Amino acid sequence: MKLHSQWRTLVVLATFLVVATFFFTRPVMIQNQSYHQFIDTRSFFGIPNAMDVLSNVLFALVGFLGIQEVAIRQPALVTKKSWFWFFLSVLLIAPGSAYYHLSPNDATLVWDRLPMSGAFMALYVVLLSEHMTLKSEKYLFPALMFGVLSVVTWVITTDLRFYIMVQYGSFVTIPLILMLFPSRFTLKFYYFIILVMYGLAKWAEAKDQKIYEISSALISGHTLKHVLAALGLLALWWMVRTRSDEGERLNS
Repeated sequence: MKLHSQWRTLVVLATFLVVATFFFTRPVMIQNQSYHQFIDTRSFFGIPNAMDVLSNVLFALVGFLGIQEVAIRQPALVTKKSWFWFFLSVLLIAPGSAYYHLSPNDATLVWDRLPMSGAFMALYVVLLSEHMTLKSEKYLFPALMFGVLSVVTWVITTDLRFYIMVQYGSFVTIPLILMLFPSRFTLKFYYFIILVMYGLAKWAEAKDQKIYEISSALISGHTLKHVLAALGLLALWWMVRTRSDEGERLNS
């Protein structure tokens, strides 16, 4: 690795370590049971919590489109493996999240978080591979296992710190990677779109009841969260579909 890239890599690593230190020096974080109390509990066609359940079809659609794109349309994509696992994880979010929302509790939440952790880690490997070094993709499997382990740790210990660190540690360092390193592909601004949509989705999640009331029960904040997150993921699919490989040689 060239000297001029080393300091940028150190900035990313140092930031991730700061985030990790912040979470692991805090007291044990237990899942707040009020998290499972969503405002929209209406049933349609015999499906409880129907809006939160059925809105997950959007993740299935994006996952299918993404898998089709990287597996069929772009067989020579240099980061094909990571993108495939990312969109597969997005696809699996649909049944996992739907199952959770049928009966929200800690046990069903596991199946929502497992594919989410896979999506976080696969996307992180994509970013490292496209911006820092293509060799990063060989760490895809360990990264996926790292994400799974964060969920398993929560299940075994009831401590959420590892899982939250994986989720927020990656999203804190993503803007740094995008700003400090060049990409071998065009349209990298789409990554900033997903960051904005993710932020809006988390905001909507926190305003579940308020959005439900303001919209006159048309949509709840959590359902809106699914819509916003899916739109952000759809933007990534469109980026992969329309961008071009500039053939830029990344540091390796």
